[in-house]
Amino acid sequence: MSTQTVDPRALAQRVRIHAVNMTSRGRSSHIGSVLSCADILATLYARTMRYRTSDPTWADRDRFVMSKGHAGAGVYAVLAEVGFFPVSRLEEHCQNGTALCGHVAAHGVPGVEFSTGSLGHGLPVACGMAYALKARRSSSRTFVVLSDGELDEGSNWEAMLFAAHHRLNGLCGIIDYNKIQSLAPVSQTLALEPLADKFRSFGWEVRECDGHDHEALASELRPATGDVPVMLIAHTTKGKGISFMENSVLWHYRSPQGAEFLAAIAELERANHA
Repeated sequence: MSTQTVDPRALAQRVRIHAVNMTSRGRSSHIGSVLSCADILATLYARTMRYRTSDPTWADRDRFVMSKGHAGAGVYAVLAEVGFFPVSRLEEHCQNGTALCGHVAAHGVPGVEFSTGSLGHGLPVACGMAYALKARRSSSRTFVVLSDGELDEGSNWEAMLFAAHHRLNGLCGIIDYNKIQSLAPVSQTLALEPLADKFRSFGWEVRECDGHDHEALASELRPATGDVPVMLIAHTTKGKGISFMENSVLWHYRSPQGAEFLAAIAELERANHA
């Protein structure tokens, strides 16, 4: 079953440390995107989801899709930490011939349900998973993490219509609302507000919380109160946990190297022992 005894705060910090090491070693990008959703991932795998690391395809497991596939380093790190595969395997990230690609890959990676990276695909596929589970009268839930910038993709809004129409109350979307996308703030690229009202108008139950508060996340990730899907707007900080990366668009694509890498690891280690 899920590792309910794991401390989500400690797990999130380990995910952050792994991700900085992984992106530096592989000279890959998107560390800011991983840091913003690390607490969401930790709460899902430590406090919320049902799964068996010894049986990744267990029929009664909850499903998880990371639609913002560019944050793959965080997914691999949390899966390794809870026991789907050895932590030592994280050293393969973004190396030639590895299964641990920069974007989330399912082939050869236990615990990954679906390969993602092309934005706007995760929620539609999660809808299909939730629809199939409901048809089987399964109590398993389906969780999908989306980026705020990803909401520019029309396929998400088609999927939201589908989910509400079919009353997929086993489906829970989570918006990593860090308010920065690619090269600029979300509000300047394509404004989303009033975001909660938009989701409600599509027939979803909407919740909001601090996306770095593990207790709040665990509470808001509870099952739907009615016969409708749930959308949790998790307000986060891009680059959370590393002061010089926080709220900086630079770290969407930049890789931590040299003095920046050492400073990032030192800050995370200090927080880990605080």
